[in-house]
This record gives sequence, structure tokens and C-alpha cells, in this order.
Amino acid sequence: MDVLPLEVIGWLFTTCCGLALLVGALLTIRAQTGGAEARRQLATHLLDDFALFTIWLIGLAGGIGVLIGKGWSRPVLELFCWALMILLVMSAMKRYRAVPPPRLMLGVSLTLFIAPVITVCIATIMTLRGETALRVLT
Repeated sequence: MDVLPLEVIGWLFTTCCGLALLVGALLTIRAQTGGAEARRQLATHLLDDFALFTIWLIGLAGGIGVLIGKGWSRPVLELFCWALMILLVMSAMKRYRAVPPPRLMLGVSLTLFIAPVITVCIATIMTLRGETALRVLT
């Protein structure tokens, strides 16, 4: 079942992941030049930042692979979608628990942010598992 056109998936993930990598790189450079405290904070989160950069690179590679019609792009992009959904839910739960009650507005805002991302990821996974993707991405 094709929920989204493959071209839309390719451009969406290539653009979003590229922008996320660019913003992450700029924030890292800014923290590096920001002083001793900023460099210390950057050093304490080095492994986390490396993991995030790796995940966004996987998404970028998957999006580019879909655009050029490579078969390896299907599992790569699906892996990225699953990782993104899991990390997004885990991050939201951590943030929700960290705030003291009442948390209604925080819950609503988190839901309004997370729901569209998860919807796009599920639609992408369904499209990548469809007949058209199997036929086109070889």
C-alpha cells in the first residue's frame, strides 16, 4: 500500500536530515567556541551527540538512496524511522516525568509535536514495504 509517493519520501528525509545535521554541526561549533563551560558541557555529551549524528546520517543516506532508486535504501530508511520514533517517545516521556504536576499543557504540546512525526514515519514504513517500493527500489 503506497501511502506516500517515493519521491516525497526521498526529498522529505533528505531535506529534514540534512537540516538536522547542519543545525547540529552549527550548535556544536558554537558550543566549541563559546567558552570553557560550553566546551565542558559539549565534552560530557560527546557520546550522545555522536549517536545522534549517526542516526541523522542514516536518515540522510536512506533519503538519498530512495531518490536515486537503490535497494539498500528501504531497510536503511526503515531503521531510521524506527529509531526516530523510539527516541522521540523516550525523550518525551523523560521530559514529561521531569516536570511537576500539572502537566496537561506539556502533554498536549508533546502530543502535537510527536503525533505528526510518528504518522509520517509509519506512512513511510508502510510505503517502503509496498509493492511499488519493492519494484522501484532494487
